[in-house]
Amino acid sequence: MADDLGDDWWEERPVGAASSPGSGDEGGGDTEMKQEKTAPVPAPSKKAKQPKECFLIQPKETKEESTKTRKWRKKKITDILAKSEPKPGTPEDLQKLIKDYYSSNRSVIELEELNLPDSCFLKANDLTHSLSSYLKEICPKWVKLRKTHTEKKSVLMLILCSSAVRALGLIRSMTAFKGDSKVMKLFAKHIKVQEQVKLLEKRHVHLGVGTPGRIKELVKQGGLNLNPLKFLVFDWNWRDQKLKRMMDIPEIRKEVFELLEMGVLSLCKSESLKLGLF
Repeated sequence: MADDLGDDWWEERPVGAASSPGSGDEGGGDTEMKQEKTAPVPAPSKKAKQPKECFLIQPKETKEESTKTRKWRKKKITDILAKSEPKPGTPEDLQKLIKDYYSSNRSVIELEELNLPDSCFLKANDLTHSLSSYLKEICPKWVKLRKTHTEKKSVLMLILCSSAVRALGLIRSMTAFKGDSKVMKLFAKHIKVQEQVKLLEKRHVHLGVGTPGRIKELVKQGGLNLNPLKFLVFDWNWRDQKLKRMMDIPEIRKEVFELLEMGVLSLCKSESLKLGLF
């Protein structure tokens, strides 16, 4: 062992031994040092341009395009009637409506039979009359006529209108004409058919004001006899809130023509019944 201690053992160090912490050797031994990669320095960029605001300009509507849109606009009957001047009804208007209504299901010969003689028409209202003044003009001998009327279940004069509210207004407006005449409301609102039939059986009624639907039903049930009828007046020229006349409403127009076929047309041809357009 003495020989071993005497050797210079510190001079013979094995290759690849780690260096002491205090040694000043750079990169000693076989140890590989990892070098950190440095990030590339970006090149100086040019000054960024500020985005400009973009405005969309709508093309102006030309006159041709505006007229095209107006042409395709669907016109309503209220728009047409509001711009047109009111014209009084004429007997030719009623004749034309009768022909147009039956033209689809009647032959030419049958249509000719529906033509009413001019003698059955009274003077039409020229839009200057009230109801009382018009009735006095077409029936100047009304007082004498109503005194001779003794038949029940009948009236001397019928006034056809579009609604119960309109019928009440007509009754109020004929005060100067009716005098002591017995007037009956002939519409469906709040009044049953059987009640009206009983009243017609008990009383002598001179004037009836109502809607064609209820009058047609009374005739159908035998509660109203049309043979003693002398005057049938249409509330022709009056317009409702929608500017529609009585004959402009399809349902009422249908009921009017059905009523005419229940004996009115034959009475007109025999000249015992006169028609008036108020």
